[in-house]
Amino acid sequence: MSPGLLLPSASLARREIVRFSRERGRVIGALATPLVFWLFLGSGFGESFRPPGAAEGGNYRLYALPGAALLVVLFTAIFSTISIIEDRREGFLQAVLVSPAPRAAIVLGKMLGGSVLATIQALALLLLGPVGGARLRVADLLPAAGVLWIVAFGTTGLGFLGAWRTESVQGYHSFMNLILMPLWILSGALFPAEGAAGWIRVVMFANPLTYGLASLRRCLEPERGGFPSTSLSLGVCVLFALATGAVSLLLVRRRGTEVLP
Repeated sequence: MSPGLLLPSASLARREIVRFSRERGRVIGALATPLVFWLFLGSGFGESFRPPGAAEGGNYRLYALPGAALLVVLFTAIFSTISIIEDRREGFLQAVLVSPAPRAAIVLGKMLGGSVLATIQALALLLLGPVGGARLRVADLLPAAGVLWIVAFGTTGLGFLGAWRTESVQGYHSFMNLILMPLWILSGALFPAEGAAGWIRVVMFANPLTYGLASLRRCLEPERGGFPSTSLSLGVCVLFALATGAVSLLLVRRRGTEVLP
């Protein structure tokens, strides 16, 4: 990576982290909602649900914890990329576009900042797992952090694509809820693919977040088996992150896309 790209990208990423951390409402919303969801839903199902492939003693709290962490990643991706719309209104985005910094710095800075924020908050939720009965080891959290960062990078890129051509925050929320929430629901966060209808299983296996969630489950439960494999899951996650980043870069490099019609 050239110095001409690295410095502006790092500056924009730092700006995203500082800006997001100062807005307590967004921080609380991105973390508290999945936490409450996990505690209520996990406690509701409790011991009555035994996930396929789970180790002895597994329950719904253990099953739902990775899905709740993934939901933190999605919320943070949505909240962090809203700044693109706000930057356009305030004139900051136009100033960056006419600066000597390469346009790729906008994409890389936003995606790096959003993915770092999402990873930190998702790890914070995982650390609270023992409160709900989850058994976690520090050694399991290290690879989990890597998986979360890759998934966060891809979902932040998806949020970037939605925000770049959206005029209002309200329109962006509607668009992202229509895209990201179904992706989360059909990732295996709420129910396993094994017991779903045939067409639902097809959609779930075509969903890139399914593989991100599978990778995260393997990190937290190393003894867990079944499809998809660890290598396949990580491969799909990396391809998803690269694809959203590449498409975002192509969109930003198109002249005139920064000005909405």
